[in-house]
Amino acid sequence: MTQAIRVHAYGGPDVLKWEEIEVGEPGPGEVKIRQTAIGLNYIDVYSRTGFYPQASLPFIPGMEAAGVITAVGDGVKDLKVGRRVAYAGQIGAYAEERLIPADRVVKLPEGLSDELAASIMLKGMTAQYLLRRTYTIGPHTTLLFHAAAGGVGLIACQWAASLGATVIGTVGSAGKALIARAHGCAHVINYREEDFVTMVKAYTNGKGVDVVYDSVGKDTFPGSLDCLKPLGLWVSFGQASGPVPDFKITLLSQKGSLYATRPSLGNYTATRKDLVAIANDLFEVVRTGKVKVSVNQTYPLAEAARAHRDLEARLTTGSTVLLPATTPEF
Repeated sequence: MTQAIRVHAYGGPDVLKWEEIEVGEPGPGEVKIRQTAIGLNYIDVYSRTGFYPQASLPFIPGMEAAGVITAVGDGVKDLKVGRRVAYAGQIGAYAEERLIPADRVVKLPEGLSDELAASIMLKGMTAQYLLRRTYTIGPHTTLLFHAAAGGVGLIACQWAASLGATVIGTVGSAGKALIARAHGCAHVINYREEDFVTMVKAYTNGKGVDVVYDSVGKDTFPGSLDCLKPLGLWVSFGQASGPVPDFKITLLSQKGSLYATRPSLGNYTATRKDLVAIANDLFEVVRTGKVKVSVNQTYPLAEAARAHRDLEARLTTGSTVLLPATTPEF
């Protein structure tokens, strides 16, 4: 038997229950992982509240973790017991131990700690596809990144700056402004004190930006569209303040023949080839120091409810990791 956080009914942080579960042996194409570090992400809140409904209840939330393989199923060729691995995008991470399809995990390079790996898999791979595939960032790009001091924001803004882009970030406090400025943002807007549309226009001499990356949702719409150049791209990849309200598609033409997309990591990593390529690109920018990531908060896995409260209150910066009490055994 092992321990996990389970949700029996959708709701607030209090529905996260610390319970004993049984994890069997891996089936064909699966591996068993003893987890050492688990990433905290806003998508976990969406799962907990039912905004992203799950296939059945109860369920174990969480979308990313790192750990050590303790058993392999039939047909698994390139992963062995004792191998350090990590994954993202597979619900069920809030557990000391779990089963997972072998083709959904990636090998961790030497020198990358389990805590750091768990903190960057979902956020870092999201940053990778946003900057390298959803829109190709380069030296001539000017972009706006909302929630620049958040987990994805700190990674993406550094990465974009390393590619030569001019990065404008929005934050919610003076303290977070300092953090964002130190992580790649050429300009930082405190949206609690300044109108971000006005400030973006000022920073771009009235031209607007090429692309807006928006994980905030309701509170930044339709302002995000007003920050774009004609033919610009609005990338909506989250809704921390609530979902974007329904709107008529003609709004995009009225505001400059704009493009809009709602991407997800699952689509960009649907094949193992793409998953490995995106993960390895992330590991490389971290290895070379182009992207520096710090785990700013850690909580015991059993206290996931407290971590969720802090996350929703916007008390966290950068990456947060949940730590199981157990250590790997194999």
